[in-house]
Amino acid sequence: MDNKQIYSKTLGFSLRRVLWDVIALLILGAACGIGFYAAEKASDKGLIGLLIGLVLGLIIIAVLTRYISYSLKAGQIAMMTKGITEGSLPENVIREGKAIVKERFLTVAAFFAVTNVIKGIFNQLGRRLTNLGGKLGGDTGRSIGSAISMAVSVLIAYLSDCCLGWVFYRKNVNAAKATCEGAVLFFKHGKTLLRNMGRIFGMGLASLIIIGAPFAGLFYWIASHFGNAFQVLASEIGEAAARGELNIPEALTDPRILMIAAAVIAAVIIWSIIHSVFIRPFVLVGVLRNYVESGMQDVPAESDFRALDSVSPKFKKLHSGLA
Repeated sequence: MDNKQIYSKTLGFSLRRVLWDVIALLILGAACGIGFYAAEKASDKGLIGLLIGLVLGLIIIAVLTRYISYSLKAGQIAMMTKGITEGSLPENVIREGKAIVKERFLTVAAFFAVTNVIKGIFNQLGRRLTNLGGKLGGDTGRSIGSAISMAVSVLIAYLSDCCLGWVFYRKNVNAAKATCEGAVLFFKHGKTLLRNMGRIFGMGLASLIIIGAPFAGLFYWIASHFGNAFQVLASEIGEAAARGELNIPEALTDPRILMIAAAVIAAVIIWSIIHSVFIRPFVLVGVLRNYVESGMQDVPAESDFRALDSVSPKFKKLHSGLA
């Protein structure tokens, strides 16, 4: 199967995820709105109510998405890996994907234990790259460090998914050992895998411009119909800043600037949903294919494990537990 066939066959996972993302966005918006208007009517403290609603909404979303991602994101990666390694996919990929995830990780806790280890290993190694920019010193060094950090965080997200795919592929191997193998793969075949960087960042930037810009305009138009609410919010922000309760940029006390900021934030949220559901999986198939096929041709050995022990304490800890 080629990448397009695998992408189209596994798109059902993405469509189900976007439904839950929209529901999550509505929950967050409702929580913020209810918090703002309830606090404004009760004690003229709409800003405080908005922040409380935001926190409660994020907590609800975190709980929901934790369990939804377990069955949908992991199932999609499992099916992508199956299509790459076996060259075919079953008719009902959703059901098969969920079954594979349950077979590989008997509990939700087991799934997140492995994914957290994967992210921990790559984050630890990523921080070493980020620190290179900081060592230059001054504003230039910090800027370079921040740019490297952003790039590394995007790369780590893809590497974590690829490593999880390798864990699914190595179904007859202990999950912890397969996780170690997945981490080693990147360093054994780094040049091959880094060739995907242009695709990752190029398509990400293109989708941000094509998708994000129109939504920013749309949301600003919608926000302009709620001018009174933004005037009240801007006024409260100004009062809070004057009292020294919050360290807020002065520009946000201008209702128009506040509208623009809200429109941009909303547009970025929508873009991130659309990108993660439709664009990112297409990019991931290609990156995952290079990752898994490189491992199939050269499965990491014990000597490769020992070489990485000195670089990542988290990896060394996981590796030591295999003995």
